[in-house]
Amino acid sequence: MKGSIAMLFLAVAVVLVSGCTGTTTNTGGNQQTGENTVQITANGFSPQTITIQQGESVTWTNQDSAAHWPASAMHPTHAVYPEGGGCIGSAFDACKGLAQGESFTFTFNQQGEWKYHDHLNPSTFGTVVVE
Repeated sequence: MKGSIAMLFLAVAVVLVSGCTGTTTNTGGNQQTGENTVQITANGFSPQTITIQQGESVTWTNQDSAAHWPASAMHPTHAVYPEGGGCIGSAFDACKGLAQGESFTFTFNQQGEWKYHDHLNPSTFGTVVVE
């Protein structure tokens, strides 16, 4: 009986975690699969502008030794992207600084031109164009 209850709690935890729109994952140096990737370096976001289709995801991977925190513009509210649910204003928010090798993936469900910034270096910007 205890084993069944433990399995039930584990299943519920997996469902709750998988339901998150934005996720932070440690790739341990492995490259993310897919075409919609942005590298974060000491010089900023590369590419600085990326164009995707509605419903696609973008993955940001920190290649720098310093932490970086991709989030919807504007600093410090992070509220430009219209889906709520993030840690500050929008669901489009890593909600923490990414260490070197860590990644953040977000699925864009809203069409438009979405500006974002590095919350730890607010003068660093990028744009996701969702068609």
